Amino acid sequence: MVTRLVRVLREAAVPVALIGLTALAGVVLGRVYAGDLLTRLVIGAAVGSVLVSVATRRLPSWLVAPLSVAAMAGWTLWSLRLAANHAELPGGLLEVTADAARNGIPRLLTAMIPVEPAPDTVLVPVVAAWLAGLAGAEVALRAGRVLLGYLPPAGLYAAALYAVGPNAEPAVGATVAFVAVAALGLASPPSTATAGDDPAASLTPRVRAAVRLRLAASAALGVALVVGLVAVLGPVVAGQVDGRPVDPRRYVEPPQVQTLDENPLIRISGWALHPEQKLLDVSTERSGAPIPPSDDASPAPEPEPGASSGPADTGGGVRIRLAVLSDYDGVTWRVGATYRNAGRILPAATPPRDSTVGTVRQQITVAELSGRLLPAVATPQEVSGARVAYDPASGTLIRPEGLTPGLRYAVTSAEEHPDSNLLATANVPAGDEVARVLRVADGVPDPMRRLAAQLAEENGAPFARALAIEQFLAEHYRVAADAPSGHAYPNLSFFLFGPRNGGGQEGTSEQFAAAFAVLGRLSGLPTRVVVGFRPGGQGPVLAGDAYAWPEVLFDGLGWVSFDPLPRPKSEPRPVEEDFRPTPEDPPPSEAPAPTVEPSASPEPVAAPNGPPNSGRPSTVVLVGTGSGGLLLLVGALLLTLLAMRRSLTRTRLAQGDPGQRIAGAWREVTDALRLAGRPVGDDLAATEVARHARQALAEARARASGRNATDSAATGEGPTGKGATGGGPTHSGYEPAVDELAALLNRVGFAPDAAAADQAARAAEVATVYVANLRSARPWWRRLLWSVHPSPLHRARQSRRPN
Repeated sequence: MVTRLVRVLREAAVPVALIGLTALAGVVLGRVYAGDLLTRLVIGAAVGSVLVSVATRRLPSWLVAPLSVAAMAGWTLWSLRLAANHAELPGGLLEVTADAARNGIPRLLTAMIPVEPAPDTVLVPVVAAWLAGLAGAEVALRAGRVLLGYLPPAGLYAAALYAVGPNAEPAVGATVAFVAVAALGLASPPSTATAGDDPAASLTPRVRAAVRLRLAASAALGVALVVGLVAVLGPVVAGQVDGRPVDPRRYVEPPQVQTLDENPLIRISGWALHPEQKLLDVSTERSGAPIPPSDDASPAPEPEPGASSGPADTGGGVRIRLAVLSDYDGVTWRVGATYRNAGRILPAATPPRDSTVGTVRQQITVAELSGRLLPAVATPQEVSGARVAYDPASGTLIRPEGLTPGLRYAVTSAEEHPDSNLLATANVPAGDEVARVLRVADGVPDPMRRLAAQLAEENGAPFARALAIEQFLAEHYRVAADAPSGHAYPNLSFFLFGPRNGGGQEGTSEQFAAAFAVLGRLSGLPTRVVVGFRPGGQGPVLAGDAYAWPEVLFDGLGWVSFDPLPRPKSEPRPVEEDFRPTPEDPPPSEAPAPTVEPSASPEPVAAPNGPPNSGRPSTVVLVGTGSGGLLLLVGALLLTLLAMRRSLTRTRLAQGDPGQRIAGAWREVTDALRLAGRPVGDDLAATEVARHARQALAEARARASGRNATDSAATGEGPTGKGATGGGPTHSGYEPAVDELAALLNRVGFAPDAAAADQAARAAEVATVYVANLRSARPWWRRLLWSVHPSPLHRARQSRRPN
């Protein structure tokens, strides 16, 4: 009886070890999951796969795999159903399984930490654990190769460690347990031979001795090899103990917003033209902290609807966010968020220390709102009814599959309310952590800088500066629903300083919010722009409710919203009453004329005796000689500049290796943009510069078309006359592929030796055509100065100076 029990224990040691090794992979991976559901599912897969192999070990090997796979399918479907119920996902089991099979791996690698156990995030670990247990059991139990059978569980364990990466503490305990379990299995391997049998017993003593000698030599060689590897690789491995592992998530692109959602500010003008369009249906419940009269820093004309000090309020008006825009390059505001797939429970955000937090619960039904951005009150904590991706930095949501009419979801948010009594003395943060929301792109118009400086000089405290900008915009500008969209520097400059009778000094909330954010950054305030919907909370949300507002970040208070829109029924004052952009050089007409007292005409003086101008050249000769010499000098200078500019272009486009020629072609394009008055900053990526170059060319052509139309009307020539071309080549049949040149530049930057001669020739062709097109769109007198302008030579000389 005891012998039989010992034999059973010896035979059970390897299956138990395989179950333990496979289950430990689930323990390691479960450290980045919320709860222990994934760990329990992986342990179940480990137990099931090994027990199926143990139960069918007397069957033919070709029959074990189909039976085990059938059992795996049943366990996997059960696991997916448990995960779907845990995540409260809608839809049938077949729909959930198909979606998890399509998106399991990318969603697992793009999910937010901690990962919500959902069908798409548990499918791959459960299937991988079952297959590892099946392979290990078949090799270790059926073939008797225990050490070889450990390879599948060991590979699964290594994959779990790699998937976790730097997102959890080192798995020291689990690794020690893995080694101990593996040693237990090796200590008691099952044997296909009977006890006491010696495979070499039937051999002659001489042959048996030779066999044992070879076995001993092989063992000694193996031990020496292991010791040598430990000696060589030990220090290397030990040096990596404190290193940060690689995060595999960096190799997988997270969910992205559509182009329309990257800059939703441009949608406000379209919504303003169709204010009755129904976008959402909302039902709101509020509870928690008392709600102040308004979320805005400045007092609103009337309290927010539904404000209450009771424990719950079913009709509270709340402001719903659609997107938070933190990046501005002087042309567009962009979301710039990094979204990660998230489950029902979102990572908890730490509220600012000097703010109160209330809870808002909403049921939202999508009507005609399109895109991927998912509206919600800031800051969402729990979402059900829709699969979402979340950006903790901005507290915004997207639905990677896109919004569809009829989509219904519930969202619970933590609504923060800063203490307004502390705003007057609050400071604003600075440093690298907020550099993104303090960055001001190059090309700010001088009047905007002077306006920001004037408002900052008159108000020292950060809140006073923000309030001054808010009041200046609210008092001097009017809202116009039909104002054109646009928030680039030229658009904002026209909005702020354009003539009122010509469409200036009016706009939608897009221009108000963007102007506040730019003026705030110029005044040293960390700002951003938010797009959303006005407070309502109950019933339909219409397109007319969409608007944008700015926010300022204060220490201890978080992001505080401002409302620069004018108050109802208020008449804006002219901007000139409080701000008049003074030119740096006053016009000649404003220079005071010298006052000359009238005096009597001098008496004529008698000329000396002798012929006039005797011994001196005449005035005509002096003037002619001086003018001619000056013209020659200017001509020589212009010819020298022209020759130097052409030499510089030839050097850039035709000399050096292909990589240098591609870089030279790129410098030709950037120099042309500077000559055209559209310089680009050194901090922009090549693709951003290419987009800027396309826009600059389009705007230059548009201005040229307007000039040509005016000239044609004045001269009576038709559109095909001389006025249509402006007297210069247009190259209108060939559009320069500036994006292609940007791609070549990026390729050279990452692989300098990979550029070919034909690519360099193509880069030179693109640069030449683009420069010619941009130059041809300039006025005729600017085209004359284009080829002799010295700024490219000066910049080339600066770039060659040693640092």
